[in-house]
Amino acid sequence: MSDRLRGTDLTLGYEGRTVAESLSIDIPDGSFTVIVGPNACGKSTLLRSLARVLRPKAGTVMLDGRDIATRPAREVARTLGLLAQTATAPDGITVADLVSRGRYPHRGPLSTWSAADERAVRWAMQATSVTPLASAFVDELSGGQRQRVWIAMVLAQQTPLLLLDEPTTYLDIAHQLDILELCATLHREHGRTLVAVLHDLNLAARYATHLVAMRAGRIVAAGPPSDVVTESMMEQVFALPCRVVPDPETGTALVIPRRRASAGGAAAEPAG
Repeated sequence: MSDRLRGTDLTLGYEGRTVAESLSIDIPDGSFTVIVGPNACGKSTLLRSLARVLRPKAGTVMLDGRDIATRPAREVARTLGLLAQTATAPDGITVADLVSRGRYPHRGPLSTWSAADERAVRWAMQATSVTPLASAFVDELSGGQRQRVWIAMVLAQQTPLLLLDEPTTYLDIAHQLDILELCATLHREHGRTLVAVLHDLNLAARYATHLVAMRAGRIVAAGPPSDVVTESMMEQVFALPCRVVPDPETGTALVIPRRRASAGGAAAEPAG
């Protein structure tokens, strides 16, 4: 059976600016796929096209064997959840109310709030450690707290496919690990397929089961992290001379950047 989510011959861009051409990607079913690459290489653009937020200029995104652009929005939202990079909450909304909006795809226009809805929201808030913030207003939270609330809303959607654009943004290292451990559990124990954009190569190598490396709008490498995170690939993708050694905690690849040579020393401070 073909992968549930795939993009074929995609041309992606915004208002006359092309970001990627003839780009194809298959998301392995049941994987925790992480997309990495330097800034402005097209990672988030690709994720947005896979989520039907951005319509490709050419090519097709297929979800369960059908063109995602032709499917009803509510039907797609019951299958695929998206954590966007820049999400904005309505003014004056509480944490509990925002997380509850994740249940929208599962409710008809005349349906009432159900026990299943309540269980989904309660679980999502507990999983992201935002239950104590339930009555707080979202616009009063810190950046890290808001990020966890948005993740809770996506989890409450209870979709088999989850797309996460930089889910660890604004989070301190402890909460970054908490969120990625949660993602790994969803993949490993609940059979969810996850696709995330991450900037931290070492966290990507630690948690991903399938890694996609991009540069300048094209996929340079894809496969198991141990095959992708190599010294030659890091120099090719990031122009980063480095050593790759086993992580002493997990045995996964650990990227150690080489010290950069000084280019003539620091510039002189201007007088006066």
